[in-house]
Amino acid sequence: MLDDKALDTILREARSQNGWQDKPVSDAQLHALYDLMKWGPTSANSSPARIVWVRTREGKEKLRPALSEGNTEKTMTAPVVAIIAYDTQFYELLPQLFPHNPDAINWFKGPAAAAVAATTAFRNGTLQGAYLMIAARALGLECGPMSGFDNAKVDTAFFPDGRFKTNFLCGIGYGDPAKLFNRSPRLRFEEACTLA
Repeated sequence: MLDDKALDTILREARSQNGWQDKPVSDAQLHALYDLMKWGPTSANSSPARIVWVRTREGKEKLRPALSEGNTEKTMTAPVVAIIAYDTQFYELLPQLFPHNPDAINWFKGPAAAAVAATTAFRNGTLQGAYLMIAARALGLECGPMSGFDNAKVDTAFFPDGRFKTNFLCGIGYGDPAKLFNRSPRLRFEEACTLA
């Protein structure tokens, strides 16, 4: 079992960041982050998440028109903003990713399976986005996940062929503690859980 310090780092004391220190995140750190998060489980090892690491001023300016007013400054000042998207045709890679069942591609391919494929891509891409945040925290980085943006505008700017769809954005770097809100409460076990 992880010790309390590790649990505090990845969940209990971790915060969603609203501002950033002027401290860079290296390409090596992004490689290490992906190489850790990729091990999180997905259905049939489908691994549908696709990530654009937006690091440059030019890249952030492409994002700007899609951002809500409240997310603009923290996006433009983040060392990195991850666009967490999912591949709508993830199943094409199942022969590589799920080799012990060569028929797995047919679970999701074709018009009859379109709804199952869409649900699988979104659900598992979302899981991978959560793994990304936990992995980032485990590696000493902090996160600022955001859903206040126009998905269609991000897709047009970054994924114009339509195959990938944006799920959410996540600032990554070293947070500015002065810009944190007070910690919001969470539901108690009895409010959120049922034992059956």
